[in-house]
Amino acid sequence: MRRRTGRKFGVNPMVARSIPNLFTIGNLFLGILAIIWAFQNRASEAVLLVFLAMLLDGLDGRVARALNAQSEFGKELDSLSDIVSFGVAPAFIMYQAAFASLEPAALVWTVTAFFPICGALRLARYNVRDGIPGYFVGLPIPAAGGVLAALAVFAEDLDVSLLMLSMVALSFLMISTTKYPNFKKFGLPKPAIWAVPLVVAGAAALAWLFPRGIAHVALGMLLLYALWGFKRSVKRLFRRVRRRSFRAKEAEREHHSA
Repeated sequence: MRRRTGRKFGVNPMVARSIPNLFTIGNLFLGILAIIWAFQNRASEAVLLVFLAMLLDGLDGRVARALNAQSEFGKELDSLSDIVSFGVAPAFIMYQAAFASLEPAALVWTVTAFFPICGALRLARYNVRDGIPGYFVGLPIPAAGGVLAALAVFAEDLDVSLLMLSMVALSFLMISTTKYPNFKKFGLPKPAIWAVPLVVAGAAALAWLFPRGIAHVALGMLLLYALWGFKRSVKRLFRRVRRRSFRAKEAEREHHSA
């Protein structure tokens, strides 16, 4: 017998299928608004919109699973929204906050464009390749965009070369094969779905009241996440180098003993 989407919640199936997409569209709307605000020299406020978009992005899939309303349409819409909110928007925010007056302009434009391009490549790979259970391959674009947006808040306190190197490093981490933990397995309790709007409203109020505090917390958490995968990759690289060195020494010993 076919399971009816959202029926156990007393929700019309058509409405249930639309609810997760509303979160995704909200994510996209905030990303577009963040771009507009960035070009109006409201970078700090635009960063808050990126953080709120991250919250909606984290909720749409969980709400879809709780309502049994997952779909290919929702998956593709989520990817398109993510490239705007966490690729294009953070890149433009950083450009306006730190890079707009730099020379040569062509280099600055290239670095700014490179970030969302890598984000698009990472999303395309995620959509067409089977992943590793429990892990993402490459730094997820919401985390990369969140780090970049948070760094833009402190652009006046940081050296511009550090900001540019960070942007390039985040770009490469997205398209790398570094493994990052996938927290999507932690679902949303079904009875809590109706509290989600309150959570979003509360997060928006906190972000508006304590913008730099929220930026500090977000930057710290997201940097730890980004560096965790990088650290594991460096450890694996050193292990491979040591194994190759050991094998070379063993081969040399065998050669001399023969």
